[in-house]
Amino acid sequence: MPAKLEVTDLRKTFRVHEGGRRRGLQALAGVDLSIAAGTTLGVVGESGCGKSTLARTIMFLEQADSGKITLDGVDLLSLSNRDRKSRSRRIQMVFQDPYSSLNSRLRIRDIMMEPFSANPDIEPDPAARTKIVADLMEKVSLPQHVLDWYPSQLSGGQRQRVGIARALVLEPEVLVCDEAVSALDVSVQAQVLNLLRDLQDEMNLSVLFISHDVSVVEFMAQDITVMYLGRVVETAHAKEVVRAPLHPYTHGLLEASPGRHALNNEKRPRVELRGDPPSPLDPPSGCPFRTRCPRAQDLCAEIPPPLAPIEGVPLRQVACHFPLEVS
Repeated sequence: MPAKLEVTDLRKTFRVHEGGRRRGLQALAGVDLSIAAGTTLGVVGESGCGKSTLARTIMFLEQADSGKITLDGVDLLSLSNRDRKSRSRRIQMVFQDPYSSLNSRLRIRDIMMEPFSANPDIEPDPAARTKIVADLMEKVSLPQHVLDWYPSQLSGGQRQRVGIARALVLEPEVLVCDEAVSALDVSVQAQVLNLLRDLQDEMNLSVLFISHDVSVVEFMAQDITVMYLGRVVETAHAKEVVRAPLHPYTHGLLEASPGRHALNNEKRPRVELRGDPPSPLDPPSGCPFRTRCPRAQDLCAEIPPPLAPIEGVPLRQVACHFPLEVS
């Protein structure tokens, strides 16, 4: 199936001040990923692994240093600002915090109309705009009178439903969800996740779903990409990653995830995540995970492992010199 959205060798380094000098913090170190039309790709990893920077760079909220962001075969980074805007609005984002992502001074109706103000050519007819907004409120299961409320009058779950509806105003083809349920109570999380799945089916959306919670990503995604310190370390079908992780870091994430106790009964060594991730200002030589990996050997300190296919396992890649065995 051809890719709807594809990211190739995406790199981003921030310049930060430390100890009186400027240093480079490599947030994305050559990230590749691909999302087919109508499917969900889950991106998972610990805080600081580059997930949110990836989302913000795809949305052009951060400027990539190099690489490609391809939508329907067109590299958006190669376009002029005007052409890029007309195409990139087909990608919209649901933000993590439903409390800060909505303007507290505006009524919900005005918040929903903001995308039209930024893109007046999409639908110039005020009556048509009003109908689009009303229909979206119905799609996210919010009553019409909420349009006259302010964000402070809504619960966290209701605010996130507004955030989802706002992201759909311009009828995007790709939806980027950056930790879209992490700030919500568990019961509300389930409602919002089911809503996103229903909307995806109804609108044939391609979804990039970012989360630190493996269980949530497993529920949402057909495929999973695991990131560590700005790099992709494993990618495969979601069921394969959860059933038999090959990278020690992926296995450690699953061991630490609530509800994943089945891994403890497998006839394979347990992998516990030891210590904190290293600073991206001073990453380890070779494999970035080696300082926390119980399987690390001398080779791991010398040569960074490439993201490579696993022989006999279709569509599966892992960046590890000594991966776990395929079961």
